[in-house]
Amino acid sequence: MKVVKTVKEVRDIVAQWRKEGLTVGLVPTMGYLHEGHQSLIRKSAEQNDRTVVSVFVNPIQFGPTEDLEAYPRDLERDKKAVEEAGGDLIFNPEPEEMYPQHFTSFIDTTETTELLCGAVRPIHFRGVCTVVGKLFNIVTPDRAYFGQKDAQQLATIRRFVRDLNFGIEIIPCPIVREDDGLAKSSRNTYLNAEERKAALILSQSLRKGQDAIADGETSAEKIKDIISKSLSSEPLARIDYVEVVDFENIQRVEKIYGETLVAIAVYIGRTRLIDNFIVNI
Repeated sequence: MKVVKTVKEVRDIVAQWRKEGLTVGLVPTMGYLHEGHQSLIRKSAEQNDRTVVSVFVNPIQFGPTEDLEAYPRDLERDKKAVEEAGGDLIFNPEPEEMYPQHFTSFIDTTETTELLCGAVRPIHFRGVCTVVGKLFNIVTPDRAYFGQKDAQQLATIRRFVRDLNFGIEIIPCPIVREDDGLAKSSRNTYLNAEERKAALILSQSLRKGQDAIADGETSAEKIKDIISKSLSSEPLARIDYVEVVDFENIQRVEKIYGETLVAIAVYIGRTRLIDNFIVNI
């Protein structure tokens, strides 16, 4: 598995692929890859001739009290995961390569970033959109792949790609879960055995919301109440938010109609986990 560290190396390789008439997919990641990431890589390998996987823990999307230094990193593990899933190239730059001295240009977004994670992590999406925009310009992919677990991120990236006329197709991919229902996440490694068991309350609570909608409930407040009460039954769980929003604009709705996102963020111990489901009525 070839790993490159510089923008020039990536551009030179992609330029050669383009000369050969090959299509290119991009899977942006922060590394410590799991089966969720691999599902994105596999999808890209199915739909494109070549797949680039970025492995970069992006410092500008972390707040001052967040887990930048503690975020898990293991490039050797990532190389094996990318190769196994059918990727062709890893772009693993240093922060100085992505953000040279006197870096002052950012991609800011509104509307889709006002609620959910954007409300409690005020610099997060500016950092996400900036690094993704840079990766789009560096790799110039035909398609880019993002997981539904980070649904607000997915909606926000789709919006800035539309607004700023990036000629890239954004491919959403479903959440990948453990056998017991927990959404796969690099942050699951922070959980001890007791917390890991307690974390199941996220998917269990969402399932109760899904069941209520399937039974005909369309009130957003009632769905939020069902999910919140279930989450509160777990002593180790501390709710950050439970929200029902339209998936395109990430704005609150009173009734579940059209493509609707039901999203939660919950602290299990000191670890903040997110999960969600999307319904289309």
